[in-house]
Amino acid sequence: MARPTQVEPRDGYRIWIRYSDGAAGVVDLSHLAGRGVFKAWKNRTFFQSVHLTTNGAVAWDEDIELCPDALYMRLTAKSVEEVMPGLRTLETNA
Repeated sequence: MARPTQVEPRDGYRIWIRYSDGAAGVVDLSHLAGRGVFKAWKNRTFFQSVHLTTNGAVAWDEDIELCPDALYMRLTAKSVEEVMPGLRTLETNA
């Protein structure tokens, strides 16, 4: 699984992110801005403090972390099956 290696803030609640497999680009997070814990992003300085945690999450502080796998799928438009080929969905009997 590709892991994030670099992240930078951009205007309009967007981040630029690079992954270990070379995938890189801008992810728009504006749909989250102003909602719940993401109200903190209204402070531009706080939004610009984005960084990678030691476990690879995209974070602003200990309260706001985004899943790097979800961001990777959003960036690359790959499906869960493409990103995690070993993952099997559970079938349920009706």
